[in-house]
Amino acid sequence: MAMKSNRRQFLHGAGATAISAASLGGLTAALSGFQARAADTSGYKALVCIFLFGGLDCHDTVLPYDQASYDNYAAIRAPLLDIYAGQPGGNSRERARLLELTPDNGADFGGRSFALPEDLTGIHGLFQAGDAAIVGNVGPLIFPLTRAEWEAETVETPKRLFSHNDQQSTWMSSAPEGAAFGWGGLFADAVIGGAPGPAAPFTTIATFGNQLFLTGDLATPYQVSTGGASGIDVLNFFGGNQPTYQALRDHFAAANHNDANLIESDIAAAIGSSLTTNETYNDAIDNAVPLMATFPQNFLGAQLRAIAEAISVRNILGASRQIFFAGIGGFDTHSAQAQDLPALHQEIDGAVVAFHQAMQDLGLQNDVTLFTASDFGRTLAINGDGTDHGWGAHQFVVGGAVAGRTIYGDIPEAGFDHDFDAGGGRLIPSTSVEQFAEPLGRWFGLNDAEINAALPNLSNFTGASPGFV
Repeated sequence: MAMKSNRRQFLHGAGATAISAASLGGLTAALSGFQARAADTSGYKALVCIFLFGGLDCHDTVLPYDQASYDNYAAIRAPLLDIYAGQPGGNSRERARLLELTPDNGADFGGRSFALPEDLTGIHGLFQAGDAAIVGNVGPLIFPLTRAEWEAETVETPKRLFSHNDQQSTWMSSAPEGAAFGWGGLFADAVIGGAPGPAAPFTTIATFGNQLFLTGDLATPYQVSTGGASGIDVLNFFGGNQPTYQALRDHFAAANHNDANLIESDIAAAIGSSLTTNETYNDAIDNAVPLMATFPQNFLGAQLRAIAEAISVRNILGASRQIFFAGIGGFDTHSAQAQDLPALHQEIDGAVVAFHQAMQDLGLQNDVTLFTASDFGRTLAINGDGTDHGWGAHQFVVGGAVAGRTIYGDIPEAGFDHDFDAGGGRLIPSTSVEQFAEPLGRWFGLNDAEINAALPNLSNFTGASPGFV
């Protein structure tokens, strides 16, 4: 049994070296006839994670709007707002230009109200229409934590807080850098099946290089570019010469491999399966009905278009459950925040709105849920023309299944020395990542045991998770 486990772990790593990252998902001999086996796998469902690398400033994304809170915010961030005022088009953070949110649970915030910047016009519209929600002050925790406990250091907290690599890993896997499995991959394990064996190839698909989130014991991220899966250029070159083409294809497919060496046989099988898997994926995409939605011509737009195309051919690929991972960087705004963040907001906004429209066009708006994640938030205090690493942050959840027009969790006041301030307006999370992930897993079809296996710290939190789906 140990040998089987070690071989599987070897192939998770060796496959990445022997073949392209896009081929990793091809480690399967069971493409057709794949049936997910979780607590409830009827119909089709997909989760789409957009990871915002660098740490999105939640204070500059969900802003205070009631006059008293805004005035306090503006006083704290006056130098940064002055820089915004000097940008082309003027100060986009001026209160009169903000887009007020009118959540159905607005009374929960004691007279405080909130808004989005005008660069998030589309997401604001989705929120107001009930197709998007905000989950406030989410972040990695091991146990619930108060400010007093934080200052006294009496409660265990995540390791290496405020470090990019470690907090990206902790968001994705509940452990710092070096973790093996992400909760997206463990969700996928539950739907692939309980018996040891290779992963179904198209259950976990990444359009961005970081793959920890989608890695499970069975699940292996299948990485594609915005133009499809990797191909072998020399095969395309000899496509018109059938004997040469077939000989080369047989070589790359290890069709004539008969070595008795166990490891060599495993690698040959992996490479051969990868070739077939990539061909199957690209053939499906090439013959897909064109999407009607217009995606922005930027990196995130191209990724979400590729994901929408993969979802459109789900039946050809044989997948009834899928988890996707997209990402963009640039959010580590220690400087030039007023110059850089609005364009990043626009990129998120245009891509998310186009993706939601594509799901509506496919009739799948209730079957696909998109959510954001990031290393951490940032400090409310500014450092001149930017902000420093924070902790808790606010996240968007989008889709027809989302109980939208609602702010879940809490959005602490725009100030210092309150119950969630770890210093400098760095927010102590009030909702753990596990509590954020739990309703996603339950909607995806996982049962209690599967959710607890994927989210090891969830049992430490006795309060209800935010029920946004």
